[in-house]
Amino acid sequence: MATRLNYGKTFLLGFGFFGVSVIWGVYNAFVPIFLSEKFNLSPILVGFFMTLDNIAALFIQPFASAWSDRLRTPLGRRIPFILIGAPISAFAFGLIPVAAILPLFVACTSTLLLSAALWRTPVIALMPDITPSQFRSQANGIINFMGGIGAIIALQTGGILYKMNASFPFWLGSGLVLAAALIVYLFIEEPKDYEQTEVQPGILASLREVLTGEDKSGLRILFAIFFWFIGYSAVDTFFTLYAKNHLGLNEGDGATLLSVLPLFFVLFAIPSGLLAGKIGRRTTISIGLVTIALMLVLLYVTPAPALLTGITPLPLVGIPLVEGGPRMLTLAGVILIIAGAAWAFININSLPMVVDLTSAARIGTFTGLYYLFSTLSAIVGPNLNGWAIVLTNNNYNIIMLIAPGFMLIALWLMLGVKRGEATA
Repeated sequence: MATRLNYGKTFLLGFGFFGVSVIWGVYNAFVPIFLSEKFNLSPILVGFFMTLDNIAALFIQPFASAWSDRLRTPLGRRIPFILIGAPISAFAFGLIPVAAILPLFVACTSTLLLSAALWRTPVIALMPDITPSQFRSQANGIINFMGGIGAIIALQTGGILYKMNASFPFWLGSGLVLAAALIVYLFIEEPKDYEQTEVQPGILASLREVLTGEDKSGLRILFAIFFWFIGYSAVDTFFTLYAKNHLGLNEGDGATLLSVLPLFFVLFAIPSGLLAGKIGRRTTISIGLVTIALMLVLLYVTPAPALLTGITPLPLVGIPLVEGGPRMLTLAGVILIIAGAAWAFININSLPMVVDLTSAARIGTFTGLYYLFSTLSAIVGPNLNGWAIVLTNNNYNIIMLIAPGFMLIALWLMLGVKRGEATA
């Protein structure tokens, strides 16, 4: 039995999630701007458009991960998905900013999501494949640390590049995805011997098992994931428009302000895994849910001018409060810093809880269930929040009231969970 985590191999595997995070960081920050500014779509249509790709993913991602459980090739059962999906994703992503008409724009984004759905869950399933149960929270901390670095590059560097040319952040993302996939292919050797069972239940049979089983821990975890991602998607999808319309910032500075959230997600990714190893995954997640709910309520109740109060100079992730002035950490930035740490407590420990509900032979299938519920929330969330903005007369601040409500629903669900902790 392994007595310690293989940190080197886990960091190398993290490049896969790094590539995924770069793409979605840029996508979520700037595609809503294109839709609103370039194609003149209303917030309702922006919210709906941001779910079209997730609807496609809903029908591919869970089945791709379950398929990877059954696949046997000389390269392994996960790597082939990465080698096919990543290059297609990179190509489609690079075409998004140059698409001049909406149908072509839709074609590019749809191709991106369809291809990304093919390889996203298999690359995530590699982590529990090569990591014993008692180290999965720590390993997921490292994986998400790498993913957070990708998100920071997407928002911070992307914000700078966007001001130079709207295409540059997308082209950077395409190159980094190709590099990340190549690193995983060259340096990660997945196990070739798999636990065998007489019957391998597919994704639908496994979902039925979770829904009808006597122990409701799996059901509660999956619905908690659904609700907290609805809350998070409100912030993630609409923050640049919130920053522009409620705080009065330009698009680039809005993306830069948001970048402190993934930055502190990154800084707390590994500590949150270590903390869960000491006090338990459920307790760590619950602390995170309470904290992030409080921070979002603070963003809602604090007047916009107060949120832009400068606290201290902060290079890179600070924003200039006057033209040509120094970059400053604002009160909004401090709130997002604490929210980022809380999000690490939640997000780092949820996937390990889900995969530890099952055996090694079905890790990909249960990873697919995790992404099934998170993808469903990504469909519901932007639509719900887009309607909320319109019904409140384009009040983008309303998302900071809706999001914590869903975090508290997730907290209530987590309090009834009895399984999913690390095993020896």
